[in-house]
Amino acid sequence: MRIRSLGVIDDAVVELSPGFTAVTGETGAGKTMVVTSLGLLLGGRADPALVRIGAKAAVVEGRIVMRPDAPAAVRAEEAGAELDDGALLISRTVSAEGRSRAHVGGRSVPVGLLGELADDLVAVHGQTDQQGLLRPARQRQALDRYAGDAVAVPLEKYGSAYRRLRAVAVELEEITTRARERAQEADLLRFGLDEIAAVEPVAGEDTELAAEAERLGHAESLASAAQLAHAALAGNPEDPEAIDANMLVAGAHRALESVRSHDPALGALAERIGELGILLSDVAGELAGYADDLDADPLRLAAVEERRSALTQLTRKYGSEGTVDAVLEWAEQGAARLLELDGDDERITELTAERDGLRDELSLLAQALTDARVEAATRFASAVTAELASLAMPHARVTIDVRQAEDPDGVDVDGRPVAYGPSGADEVELLLAPHPGAQPRPIAKGASGGELSRVMLAVEVVFAGSDPVPTYLFDEVDAGVGGKAAVEVGRRLAKLAKSAQVVVVTHLPQVAAFADRQLLVEKTNDGSVTRSGVTVLEGEARIRELSRMLAGHEDSVSARAHAEELLAAARADG
Repeated sequence: MRIRSLGVIDDAVVELSPGFTAVTGETGAGKTMVVTSLGLLLGGRADPALVRIGAKAAVVEGRIVMRPDAPAAVRAEEAGAELDDGALLISRTVSAEGRSRAHVGGRSVPVGLLGELADDLVAVHGQTDQQGLLRPARQRQALDRYAGDAVAVPLEKYGSAYRRLRAVAVELEEITTRARERAQEADLLRFGLDEIAAVEPVAGEDTELAAEAERLGHAESLASAAQLAHAALAGNPEDPEAIDANMLVAGAHRALESVRSHDPALGALAERIGELGILLSDVAGELAGYADDLDADPLRLAAVEERRSALTQLTRKYGSEGTVDAVLEWAEQGAARLLELDGDDERITELTAERDGLRDELSLLAQALTDARVEAATRFASAVTAELASLAMPHARVTIDVRQAEDPDGVDVDGRPVAYGPSGADEVELLLAPHPGAQPRPIAKGASGGELSRVMLAVEVVFAGSDPVPTYLFDEVDAGVGGKAAVEVGRRLAKLAKSAQVVVVTHLPQVAAFADRQLLVEKTNDGSVTRSGVTVLEGEARIRELSRMLAGHEDSVSARAHAEELLAAARADG
């Protein structure tokens, strides 16, 4: 992974080993930027404040080796990306103005695609996840995630029934509590529909009447214009010597007819003039008919205006667009709504029966969901307890309490009040008994800081074992752990790295000593510019960094001896 202009990092290359990679460094050196960079490659939120001061944009590029048939590879290819020698190249650019761009396999893609790929590539576990797991709601989500289809399938059935029950309950409440308002609405609809029915409007009628009124109101001028036009085309009977258009065209046609045999081009023009004469005659005839048929009846004009007035009253009340068509549309919708309102009593009966049936069904589905969670909780608690034995808590015991929450307003088929929610009726709580004889208590109350970190790490490791992803990132999940427990944490992470790639950001030398590769994020200052870089530590350099982590400075003789001892013990353990 290459990081450029992100926070304190100017330009750095992070090479992650196939096994266990530990990322270490002083507080504030920029270790968080390594995690942030990976988050950007996984579709995380782009914050322009992360762009290094003076730079136009921050760029993170990653090269991820994967099989061509891996789910992420298949999804990337569907988006038009291509693998490069068995690796998928991903880049994310964040500008100082806040714009973000993503590229996968040489193809520009929506940032959302990175999030889709992340689900099959990397599982990120950090202190934020730990704090979230202290909340019962998150503990229920964690249990469901661990259980997989065993809970997901009944949860989907339950969710469908729950959503339908909520919709039925809302509709039933609306009908029963708003009966008076609905009755008033029905009366208004009946009045409007009766008023429209009395007028009996026809679609498009207003447009036709407007045109007719315009024609009747100007009948004299229209007739006069038609007569004058007819006289110009076909002649005036009162003036036989007057020249008209037909006479002129006929003369032109005769003139060309006499010589058309001498030139085909002129003959073609003669034919066109002949067609023109025919057209003039047709138009003249239509003008004569128009003038004869024009109705200047004032009684008809009055009837048209009266009808238009009646339609206008309707369009003002019921036509949102001021047209008869809009009035008819309102009437259609109003009739359907009135039918719905008039059927309230029947609808109430139907909804009540459906609600009661759904309540019975929901109770059975909720119990099936509870049973599935109880079974998964037993397995989950056993797995976490086993992990704690590997984390220097051999006598600790984790249990998961799954119980249905009670609600006075919710009664199931057994007469027991149950609170149904979108995810079922269950309350899930993670309990810890840190030593024999101790009563199990909620982890937020019954665990010390170090115990809590180990419990949460155990939970994360169990998740890591069930998540089908090749890479796991643990961001300082070992906070509050020290001494022998820290050694056990490192040993457990190293064991996990036998089957997956593990990246750990840590302050603990006991954890870092177990890593196959250690990366140092180090800040430098030349007096004017502060920047951080990433270095692969080997041999003497790694011993110096472990010494610094142990004693606060790298030249301590006793710290060096301890660092060498840690490395030797980790190698012997591996």
